[in-house]
Amino acid sequence: MKTKILVVEDDANIRFGLVELLSSEGFDSAECARGDAALEAVEQHQPRLIVLDVMLPGKSGYDICKELRAKKFDGLILMLTAKGQEMDKVIGLELGADDYLTKPFGLREFTARVHALLRRDRPDAAEPEKVVGNFGDCVIDAKTFELKRKTKTVSLSARELKLLQTFAAHPREVLSRDRLLNEVWGYEYYGTTRTLDQTIVQLRRKLADVGADPKQIDTVHSVGYRYQA
Repeated sequence: MKTKILVVEDDANIRFGLVELLSSEGFDSAECARGDAALEAVEQHQPRLIVLDVMLPGKSGYDICKELRAKKFDGLILMLTAKGQEMDKVIGLELGADDYLTKPFGLREFTARVHALLRRDRPDAAEPEKVVGNFGDCVIDAKTFELKRKTKTVSLSARELKLLQTFAAHPREVLSRDRLLNEVWGYEYYGTTRTLDQTIVQLRRKLADVGADPKQIDTVHSVGYRYQA
């Protein structure tokens, strides 16, 4: 079954070019030209990855990204922006985007980013040697992508699962942000450590949701994180 990718871009030439390129790469591509129609398009097409422009008529890409994550959309979001300021990129990542590209960009770089995102998101790539492991008094189930504690269960994304497994394999060891990005996101990752920090925030919330102590993931200032087993 082909991977579904939705392109949300108001520039007709760019949108058509990206849809054609993705189709030639073997993806099942769909398109949307307006921000205020993007959420409906996501519901209709159920994409695994959304290529999302920031500047859109009707609703901005930032707002769409924020609303999708609030609705528990667990697919990938690659943001396109004409802005070159670092803060504009950081905002998108903090709102839940997985990666970004600044216009103008090359088609080879675009396809490389798409393939890299999808490789990192593959369940089989993220699944560890052990199907079931422990994180404190919680159980990590890699087959169902769930974190369980007593009668409570929360779902995990592929990256959240891999992060928990990485921490569990290195109890009390300080892991740098770069090391965590390399092990979980891969060496081809082009984004910033803000993505990691945001994922850690989400993991702590999920630990709290099952009644576990979120402080088990400890921040080590200017270095990274540590699992306090």
